[in-house]
Amino acid sequence: MLLQAGVAPHAVWTYLAVEDASAAAVLNDLDRGMPQVAAIAARGASWRELAIAWAVASAVGAALAEALRAFALGLRDAAEAQDDIAVALSEPAATARLMMWLPAVGLLMGAGLGFDTLGILVTDPRGLTCLVLGLLLIVTARLWTRRLISRARPAPGLPGIDAELFAIALSGGASIDAAAEHVRRARLAVAALDMPTITGRTRAAGAAAAGRVPDAPTAAAARARGPDIPAEAIPADVRGVLALSRAAGVPAVELLRAESAGARHRARVEGRLRASKLSTRLLLPLGICTLPSFLLLAVAPLVLSILGTTHLPALLE
Repeated sequence: MLLQAGVAPHAVWTYLAVEDASAAAVLNDLDRGMPQVAAIAARGASWRELAIAWAVASAVGAALAEALRAFALGLRDAAEAQDDIAVALSEPAATARLMMWLPAVGLLMGAGLGFDTLGILVTDPRGLTCLVLGLLLIVTARLWTRRLISRARPAPGLPGIDAELFAIALSGGASIDAAAEHVRRARLAVAALDMPTITGRTRAAGAAAAGRVPDAPTAAAARARGPDIPAEAIPADVRGVLALSRAAGVPAVELLRAESAGARHRARVEGRLRASKLSTRLLLPLGICTLPSFLLLAVAPLVLSILGTTHLPALLE
């Protein structure tokens, strides 16, 4: 909103720095002479995606306020989707972690009832066997559960980011080939900010000293490029949208933004489906590992303790 109102980018960071620590860090880097893109990318996480969008919009001469506003809406939508998925995953993950304590609780409960369950586990050969097998099952259940939860989490990155970046590039008047080149070079430039050079300085420091993002092309140079960009440089989902745009004779920018929104929606739905399947899949380590370890570490020592302190003939009389 501030950019759209005509406020200069540096002034925008000044206003935002009052309430946001990340914006204050960006402003501090800018005051030290670091370029905009490098200062934004230095914050990490989704800020790197914002830095790429900023670089593309600046290179093609797109309206920075409009481009970043649409991109910010996409980031907010993606963040809400990530939160929904995290909430959906939290319940089965918490249940699995709670069930991991079941063998220990059963063991302590037996000791609290006056049975020498701990002594049986460390002195009796049968108890030692139960202890080893039970611990192996607990470790297996923990690793298995962790892997299931990890596989259910969404992949890193912003869904639909490619379509959004191409929409920004095309909105600045760039051709499709030039847009692909801008997006490619912007990604490489932001990725190179973390790569150390031979002298030990980072590419980000070198870019700050030069006052620009490394390898960032000018809009004039990009427009002058011929159709020498291979088809592989354009992601498959973007190629499909561009083909539809040509066939229907409609502008590609809005179609690309609709594709980006659709990708975020699909990622949200897929995340919820993975979370719902996780509840069922977590029953496997629970039934195969956790419950048997409970029997080995809690029930078996209790039974051995009872048999060791009770005469069987007395029970039969």
